[in-house]
Amino acid sequence: MALEIERKFLLAQPLDAIADKLVKRSEQRIEQTYLALDANQELRVRRITDVTTGEVTFTHTFKKGNGLAREEIEYSISEGIYSQVIQAFGAVPLTKNRITAEWNGIVIEIDIYDQIQLTVAEVEFDSVELANAFTAPDWFGQDISTERQYSNKTVWKQLQAGGGFE
Repeated sequence: MALEIERKFLLAQPLDAIADKLVKRSEQRIEQTYLALDANQELRVRRITDVTTGEVTFTHTFKKGNGLAREEIEYSISEGIYSQVIQAFGAVPLTKNRITAEWNGIVIEIDIYDQIQLTVAEVEFDSVELANAFTAPDWFGQDISTERQYSNKTVWKQLQAGGGFE
């Protein structure tokens, strides 16, 4: 099982205010739905559309753990399997645009959510030591790497209950 090590930040400035600091690589439209989750594990599916090319892919992901480092298994699934799962669950997908950009040689993924007022910057690392040693610029904003209320699964659960983001 691969280890995902990432730090997340509440973007402190609007994206257009920091655009000159970034080199944009790509943009994706993501719809994700959780199939099962508890405090320590999650199972989800995603429909991912490349904004530039229109290419659509589908994934199934299992994650275990919380915070800075989590175990992750992700693989491609067919559109047919994705559609069957979505129809069976009847859940409201969490939707967002993900911009992948580069800043000072570091790859940053910026998620801009639709259903809530939230923009998050994520940086992935090869080790926990590198993650802990990373000094973020001020415009990254508050470090929310270990704050569960900002996790995708927490936000998704609130959408299913018809509630807003806290």
